[in-house]
Amino acid sequence: MARWVLHVDLDQFIAAVEVLRRPELRGRPVVVGGDGDPAKRGVVSTASYEARAYGVHSGLPLRTAARRCPDAVFLPVDREHYEAVSDQVMAALRSFGVVVEVLGWDEAFLAVDGDPEAMAREIRDRVRAATRLECSVGIGENKLQAKLATGFGKPAGIFRLTGETWFEVLGDRPADALWGIGTKTAKRLGDLGISTVGELAAAEPVVLAEAVGPTIGPWLVRLAQGRDDSPVSDAPHVPRSCGRETTYQHDLDDWRDVRREVAQLARRVAQDVADDGRNAARVIVKVRFAPFITQTHGRTLDTPVTEAHRIEEAALAALDMFTRRRPVRLLGVRAEFVR
Repeated sequence: MARWVLHVDLDQFIAAVEVLRRPELRGRPVVVGGDGDPAKRGVVSTASYEARAYGVHSGLPLRTAARRCPDAVFLPVDREHYEAVSDQVMAALRSFGVVVEVLGWDEAFLAVDGDPEAMAREIRDRVRAATRLECSVGIGENKLQAKLATGFGKPAGIFRLTGETWFEVLGDRPADALWGIGTKTAKRLGDLGISTVGELAAAEPVVLAEAVGPTIGPWLVRLAQGRDDSPVSDAPHVPRSCGRETTYQHDLDDWRDVRREVAQLARRVAQDVADDGRNAARVIVKVRFAPFITQTHGRTLDTPVTEAHRIEEAALAALDMFTRRRPVRLLGVRAEFVR
């Protein structure tokens, strides 16, 4: 195994790519999301650092972003262009001849030996030369440490986090500072009197197993201790699911319209399942009620299928599990593949 893991993360990737195309926007608050019209419904895909200073962040409704930062420049999402630039970034990383695990458009892990800081500096230079984009690099003894280190290096910096410095850097930080712990899990831990990384690391795995589950409990303790034995792998990513969703510019008030839209989305997902050549084992329906309340329900299939009518039936059965009949602003259907 390589001695070090490096996590490379492009700084404000989508916004930075857009600024490269429009240099006159440099230094201005830029928000990318939807079709670029903040008067329409949609969410922020990314925001420049200048926009983030106003409280604009990924996942925020575009209308809210416009209220928080009325002087922002709003741009539409251009997936094909971002993918093309991402390919250039990943090619630059692979040019080092080491194992590269791609996490998405804008981040990847590398397994390296030798001087990790020197490698990190060379990575930043090659990415900049290939794309004119800046990146931050986290250095760790495992993927968890490297991933968290990157946040301390932003923007355009390098930071090393190891088992020796883990608690010095993270011990007093809230538990949800850890990669993999969200607000819900943090709240459950808070109910147990655990609020910091250090407190979670000192918790008894058996106690947590009883409180949050026999697998999740001990895993949370290992996470808080900075332990991670997952290897850096360049195996192609195999998606666990595929889905489609639509945000409606006007609320769907009639549940018959909701059923019709879910059926249509399910048929599109069924085509994606067939194109992928794998079987769907479970179908999940997401409903976002006005103003912004999101719920999901799922239906497990008796046997894995690819047939469109079976996936549509499962989606409608999942929809029937919703008891609310409030106006709907977003619908989504997702099929989970057999694992």
